[in-house]
Amino acid sequence: MEILPEVHLIPDVIANTFLLIDEDGLTLIDAGLPHNQGKILNYLTSLGYAPGDLRRILVTHADTDHVGSLAALQKASGARLYASAIEAEAIATGRMSRPLKLGGVRWFLFSLAQPFFKAKPAQIDETLSDGQSLPVLGGLRVVETPGHTPGHLSFYAPQPGVLFCGDSLRCPQGKIEVSTGANTWDEALALQSAKLQAGLGARIVCAGHGEMITHAETQFSAIL
Repeated sequence: MEILPEVHLIPDVIANTFLLIDEDGLTLIDAGLPHNQGKILNYLTSLGYAPGDLRRILVTHADTDHVGSLAALQKASGARLYASAIEAEAIATGRMSRPLKLGGVRWFLFSLAQPFFKAKPAQIDETLSDGQSLPVLGGLRVVETPGHTPGHLSFYAPQPGVLFCGDSLRCPQGKIEVSTGANTWDEALALQSAKLQAGLGARIVCAGHGEMITHAETQFSAIL
């Protein structure tokens, strides 16, 4: 589903997975849950592309719903994988980059479900750091946004004014919220990262969960 010129949200994939189209090939942001690779590759085919046209997969963070199909997509396409150094280390071992703050029944249920949603390890080809620019959408800036996880990255395209923020921000019911709760590694850092992103000048926010936000500047004013 094209949500902006050259930006697609791949349907029926959890978490939100975005496809960016450029003349030199395709770029994917995040890779959904395990076994989502079929949906992702079928979507590429529906647009007239082959798996080999996928050149890059950018990872916001190492949670299973963002890297579950990463290894399978790398194998099918030969795409290069990009993440922060901290998240790359976790991805290489098939684990998350921080423990969840769960207790009691929630921890018991998570332990039961985890074997069915475990991501296969994958090797990141290039680690990214704050301020780097990638040749996507006229220049895609790497923004370090720790808090939800210690090595979380977001990606900002100034030319169209689009921010891909992973889980550093949440967008339920059309509202921008800061990452908090049991799956947030450091809430104070998460708030700092949200304020940093609020100052980027993004007009459109594409988060890992929830809806695309337009006219984001009006909502960001509450965070600054």
